[in-house]
Amino acid sequence: MRPELGVCYYPEHWAEEIWAEDARRMAETGIKWVRIGEFAWSRLEAVEGVLTWEWLDRAVAILADAKLNIVMGTPSATPPKWVVDKYPDMLAVDIDGRPRQFGSRRHYCFSHLGYRREAARMAAAMAERYGRHSAVQAWQIDNEYGCHDTTLSYSEAARCGFRDWLAQKYQSPDALNRAWGNVFWSMEYANFNDIDLPNLTTTEANPSHWLDFRRFTSEQVVAFNRAQIEAMRPHTDAPFIHNYMGRVLDFDHFAVGADLEIASWDSYPLGALERTLREDDDDWKAHFARQGDPDFQAFHHDLYRAVGQGRWWVMEQQPGPVNWAPYNPIPLNGMVKLWTLEAIAHGAEVVSYFRWRQAPFAQEQMHAGLLRPDHENAQAQIEAREVADELAKLGALDHKDAEVAIVFDYESQWAWEIQPQGQGFDYFRLVFEQYRALRKLGLNIDFLPAQTDDFGKRKLILIPALMAWNDNLRKAIDRFDGTILAGPRTGSKTQNMQIPTPLGPHFAGAKVARVATLRPNMSIPLENGGAIINWHEELEGKDAVEKTAEGQTILMRDGKNFYHFYLGGWLDQSGYLRILTDLCAAQNIKTTNMPEGIRQRAVGNKTLLLNYNAFGVKINGQKLPPASAFWY
Repeated sequence: MRPELGVCYYPEHWAEEIWAEDARRMAETGIKWVRIGEFAWSRLEAVEGVLTWEWLDRAVAILADAKLNIVMGTPSATPPKWVVDKYPDMLAVDIDGRPRQFGSRRHYCFSHLGYRREAARMAAAMAERYGRHSAVQAWQIDNEYGCHDTTLSYSEAARCGFRDWLAQKYQSPDALNRAWGNVFWSMEYANFNDIDLPNLTTTEANPSHWLDFRRFTSEQVVAFNRAQIEAMRPHTDAPFIHNYMGRVLDFDHFAVGADLEIASWDSYPLGALERTLREDDDDWKAHFARQGDPDFQAFHHDLYRAVGQGRWWVMEQQPGPVNWAPYNPIPLNGMVKLWTLEAIAHGAEVVSYFRWRQAPFAQEQMHAGLLRPDHENAQAQIEAREVADELAKLGALDHKDAEVAIVFDYESQWAWEIQPQGQGFDYFRLVFEQYRALRKLGLNIDFLPAQTDDFGKRKLILIPALMAWNDNLRKAIDRFDGTILAGPRTGSKTQNMQIPTPLGPHFAGAKVARVATLRPNMSIPLENGGAIINWHEELEGKDAVEKTAEGQTILMRDGKNFYHFYLGGWLDQSGYLRILTDLCAAQNIKTTNMPEGIRQRAVGNKTLLLNYNAFGVKINGQKLPPASAFWY
């Protein structure tokens, strides 16, 4: 695979006289792909049924003349006002019962069938027009599902759809009542039409009710995405893509990805540092304020590589300060290049920058681009050109499965949002902290969906906080001869989100008798170093491998299968590093203790060494300047 660069472009934002010059400069920068069209509905169809293609035809022709490949976006994330007037009940409703309004973007409810048909109609019209154009080499469906908290909607369309979904799943109210345990608090239903959405209740709604609503909502995203693809398939052979986001977990990306050829995501390291990671750690944020967290981007590269079954892009790479985070610093010189090379080392086919030129108007005018608003090159353009030169010398990269993988489960994310049991428990954070420890050990990491039935030739599998077992995953475990580390909370619920009998986890001979959640200023030391934080389980069973300083079992090994381990707690980094080092050594997996802010990614016979620090570091005989990446 020979990776390439791309950029997001909005010809409708600029005078047509500069389009050709823009295309020429893109090509000179080393850009090969250009994404257009995903927000242009009002310019394509200002009045219902009156389609105005001519301007987009000319833009496509200009980009094609410059030998640029085009990713054409469907514009369903920004329905024009006439669409909202046609379907006034298409607007999503928030958890407090307030409808969203027109005047921004993503103002629709996934469950609204009328809007779903409208979006599919527009997508089909675009595919009919451009589906066989030689320059249109890929399609992006919609834009950033879930952005702005728009996956969950409590509209009348969602209410009606949810009732129908429940009727199809359970067939009878009695079956639903048993599955949900509705005898509790006299919540039993006599008719599916009596069931409301789980918001606006006096206190918490039944967690089984919530979980089914989350499943239903995720399936609406899948259906919305699929409707456009099915409408477009007859008119194009180009691959379909969606651009997911960082730490947006409201729907199952694996399920959406099953209808797509390529996964992509939008990588904003500095904005993510401020909004989604270590919210209470100001020192950490200050240290990496101009570089981003050393593991957040890599985590999503690896996750979306799994979602795309090996094919994935970065559709939007941060090029400079953004406009939407609490604080928006300028990246250190070199970071745009580092972020790009890191994505490529993780298998990205294309890294596309957002955007070509900074907009001088509207909501994103403070969001940097490769060009400044005055058309001058920004620092990111200089670094993109450097990456293009480096890629020309680098050649093809050989990507292979990692020796270590983490099982990732969206339903477990929803389940532990619904019933965290303590403020400190967050599924994403737990998985991320285990991923961070593996990265600190210098390892490549893969992700696998919870429905996988085969772990391949990997040697170590981590299964953190899996709500409930499924038959496929059990098959994968049965045929695997490597090491498996499960827990905490794994197997602690049934598929209906009830406590199983006998008690879980049903793995490694362990039984969880009681659980405790710990305050942020509390921890439980381990006898050999490290500590339990956030979540602690009292385990029953015979084969203890690790205990707390007070003698309580925290890590157990199966008495029959010595490669199955259960960890009954959330550990700090020192605890994870020590235990994971031992598990890797038992499988002959080579580990390297990486200094703070230094990471690596092996690709075939090459390794990319990355310095996320704002200061230089000497490692492996190489002096790494601040904010730099080096192949060896």
